[in-house]
Formats: sequence, structure tokens, C-alpha cells
Amino acid sequence: MNQTSTLLRVIITGATGMVGEGVLHECLEAAEVAEVLLLNRRPSGIQHPKVTEVVHADLFDLTAVENQLIGYNACFFCLGMSSVGVSKEEYYKTTYELTIKVATTLSRLNGNMTFSYISGAGTNSSEQGGSNWSRVKGKTENDLKLLPFKQVYNFRPGFMLPTPGLKNTLNFYKYINWLYPVLRPLFPGAFGTLKELGQGMINATAYGYPKQTLEVKDIRAAAERKP
Repeated sequence: MNQTSTLLRVIITGATGMVGEGVLHECLEAAEVAEVLLLNRRPSGIQHPKVTEVVHADLFDLTAVENQLIGYNACFFCLGMSSVGVSKEEYYKTTYELTIKVATTLSRLNGNMTFSYISGAGTNSSEQGGSNWSRVKGKTENDLKLLPFKQVYNFRPGFMLPTPGLKNTLNFYKYINWLYPVLRPLFPGAFGTLKELGQGMINATAYGYPKQTLEVKDIRAAAERKP
């Protein structure tokens, strides 16, 4: 295992959502992370010595803020949406087109960047069959690998136990969290924690990981990976 010789300067998208907030929380705690730039469509209200924020409503066109996105060696792309209740066209535009648009810009500006994408358990890498969301996620994963990043990691979390104390935890989790200690031992490949996801993303970027696609068990292993 190779230890990184460079501290991470991370761009995070989606920090106003539950997953992005959880990943940010781990970055603020991690010695491996020196700086965090939040790329948000609306202000997050987050203030911390490590944090800078760029608020830009149209993430499809980053031209006006490109000069603020240079000099970073990692991106944790946590921006996403549920496929429930949205059209296939809207889901494709937000999940695939937006992700690839942002990633293409970042790969051009930062050739030494490692890009980590939060996908989902059940993603279909073949892009054939299965549900629409799994095919779209699979295409997104595949096309990210074609961009000229230093490395691309696709994270596929399942159920994630929220990190206590964070403000953007979805309400329904308080009704189902009690199931976690019962079900994780029975289904270790489906149940993880938001803390593990954040730590796994940091450690894979800082110390490497032998797979580009990380399922729940890989995320847990990456979270424990140290030099």
C-alpha cells in the first residue's frame, strides 16, 4: 500500500444533501484532507477553517467559476437524485449529463485529480436490462472511467446508517435506524454507514484501492485502509 505524499485538496458536490454532508463531515475530521471546496447551487451555511464555498446555480456551465476550481487533486461527487417520481429524461439529465459535464470540466482543469462518484448498490455496468436507474448509473460509471483523471472510483453504497448530529438526515431514517444492528450481521453486503462511506472515499484517494468499483464490503475495507 502506498501512502500519499500529498494532502488532499477536495472538491465536494452535494454537500447540502445527506450523503454530501456526511462525506464533508469526515473530510473535516481527516488529517489527510487539507482543504475542501464546496461546489453548490445554493449556500450551505457551513463555516470551517478548511472550507471554501463556490455557489453557482448552473452546474452545466462552470465557465464563470472555472478559475476557482483549479489546483485540486480530488473530487467527491455526492450530488444525485432519486429516480422515484421523476421522468426518465429528467433522471438521465441530472444523473448522467450533469455528472459527466462537471467531471469533464474538472478533468480538464486538474489532470492530477482522483474522481470519486457515489453510485449505488445494484448499478448495472452492462447498461443493459434491469431498471432504468441502474442502467443510467452504469453508463455514468463507465463514461467517467474514460475521462483523463488520475484515477476514478465508483462507490456503490446500500443502506447507510446516518452520522449522528448532522442536519440533513432524511426524516424516514429515524423510523428505520433500529433495524440496522439487526440486519447488518445478516446482510453485511447491503448495510453500511455514512461514516464508512466518507472514510472510504478519503482513504481510497489517499492510499489507493485495488478496485475501481467499490461495493458495500469494499467501502468498509477502504474505510479501514491506512498506510
